[in-house]
Amino acid sequence: MLTALENALAATGLNLVGVTALRSYDALVPRKHALTPLLPGGESAIVIGNGGTAFWDAFRAFCARHPDAGRRPDPLDAFTQLVVEEALRPVLGGMPSRIVYPFRFPDDPVSFVQLAECAGLGRRSLLGLLVHPTFGPWIALRAAVLVPVAIEAERPADGFDPCPTCVERACMPACPAGAIADRGWDIPRCAAHRLRDEDECAARCHARFDCVIGREHRHTPDELAYHQYRARAALGEFVRGR
Repeated sequence: MLTALENALAATGLNLVGVTALRSYDALVPRKHALTPLLPGGESAIVIGNGGTAFWDAFRAFCARHPDAGRRPDPLDAFTQLVVEEALRPVLGGMPSRIVYPFRFPDDPVSFVQLAECAGLGRRSLLGLLVHPTFGPWIALRAAVLVPVAIEAERPADGFDPCPTCVERACMPACPAGAIADRGWDIPRCAAHRLRDEDECAARCHARFDCVIGREHRHTPDELAYHQYRARAALGEFVRGR
């Protein structure tokens, strides 16, 4: 089942798939973020993501074929839901399941970073981002599928810890706000810098861009700008909600 799902997802650039037991994740998060209440009898979470530019390329090609899709309020989220559910339908058949998405956090408050760590897809870095051994920080988590069967998968990030042994520490001097230090990412400082009228990080996060891992998988300029625009809006909401 997992192999069939990986093959179906890879066709649209969703090239990261990991698995964790629901109980393993639930033991590490507050109850409000737990997964077991979302699927009675659930055993495993199949975590779906992408590394590099393949998923963005698939999205841009889809928008070229369907111009109206690119004009939706959240076009990438809509594309994600479409391709994930199309890939799952023939693989899962009538198996009870539940799909959760990061962009539906208010309804399904799942900690996707914790979930991906449990699935062995990456480890958190000083940037606050999940880092994959091959793709570095150039990954994104798109969905998780809860199923009532125990599944095992490869765990590429087991034993991987990106920052302690990094000598170059290129992310720190690259950040114009000085928001990256040995203690980690200073979110309020980053937000204050980014929410100025002249946002020199509008085109890309300089700290992320200079990370020493996975530089060959960096996103294209248009994808960087898309995500930076969304991140700036999220930082504004964070500051207003404090």
